Amino acid sequence: MNASDKGLTDSRNLSEQAHDRIRRDILSGAFFPGEKLLIEALSDRYTIGIAPVREALNRLSSEGLVERKSQRGFFVAEISMTSLEELVKTRIWLETLALRESICNADEAWEEQLVLSYHRLARTNRRMPSEVGREMTEEWETRHKEFHLLLLDRCGSSWLLGFCSTMMDQAVRYRSLSMNVHPSLLRREGAAAEHQAILNAAIDRDADRACTLLAEHYRTTLEGLRGVIDRST
Repeated sequence: MNASDKGLTDSRNLSEQAHDRIRRDILSGAFFPGEKLLIEALSDRYTIGIAPVREALNRLSSEGLVERKSQRGFFVAEISMTSLEELVKTRIWLETLALRESICNADEAWEEQLVLSYHRLARTNRRMPSEVGREMTEEWETRHKEFHLLLLDRCGSSWLLGFCSTMMDQAVRYRSLSMNVHPSLLRREGAAAEHQAILNAAIDRDADRACTLLAEHYRTTLEGLRGVIDRST
């Protein structure tokens, strides 16, 4: 590798680091909706150069987590109850489609992976203290996303999985911001039983029931967040 190629690789690595760290702080609620993201301040915060930070912000803008306003700079994307309702509706449309296809293409390996993922999520649930810290919250969110993505894993479309993954990240942001008002929201009563019911339906290859349960799961979460979102923004 010559010096020029190494320089490009280093730049890409720094941009990836900046993207991951800014994204993590937006999703966790460390940055609030509408907050201006100053490139110089972010560069100092993460000890990463200005160019990689700017590149990361442009990428996050394309992902819908950051808004780039002409002549004004970068801002954390706004949230609203209306936007959350639209997000949940779209998730139900796309994820039930993906889940139905995934169950049609199910095999034993997928079933074993799904059961393992569910048990990891359930174990994290049991370990959650009454006052959750950032590390535990992030572990739960990671396990939660792994389980939900794995449900869809056999849908046969990387495009569809990508869209669903992006929407899951947006949902994490709403949950994190709402926890600033009600920390108990992470452990919504009944959510663990809902996950198990979805798992059982998927393993039984009952696509209709699995899709119905998944849609109800998201609608129940939406209702739990209703009213909280406005107070957290």
